[in-house]
Amino acid sequence: MQQYKKTAEAVAALTPEQYYVTQQSGTERPGTGELLHNKEPGIYVDIVSGEPLFASSDKYESGCGWPSFTKPIEHDNVRELTDTTHGMIRTEVRSKHADSHLGHVFPDGPRDRGGLRYCINSASLRFIPRDRMEAEGYAAYLDQVEDI
Repeated sequence: MQQYKKTAEAVAALTPEQYYVTQQSGTERPGTGELLHNKEPGIYVDIVSGEPLFASSDKYESGCGWPSFTKPIEHDNVRELTDTTHGMIRTEVRSKHADSHLGHVFPDGPRDRGGLRYCINSASLRFIPRDRMEAEGYAAYLDQVEDI
């Protein structure tokens, strides 16, 4: 079983934007994330710990300006917390093992796929293409990644 954890080395390797988003609960500007328009099959893992978070098969175009997913690939790796900043009540999404800020979850996703929209910052994710998943230790998730 792979161990996912936050290390000083992983945090030190973050770009300024990745650090701002994951460690300081920041948000990248809408429409700017490098993974927003990614349609390749694969999985999205925590940029700090590598824990599996979302599958390409659950990604969809919501028009909100950030990558959107209908559900986590591994519910255990995603924590949901009440966020009362900015004068609103929202549900913040953080990774379990690295405690990275990922984004927020909203109840306005596709009804036929559970009704949730996980609105996630590209800066908190690392994309692993399907053909690299086995080599990088994510073979167990191959059955959740199909051609889009």
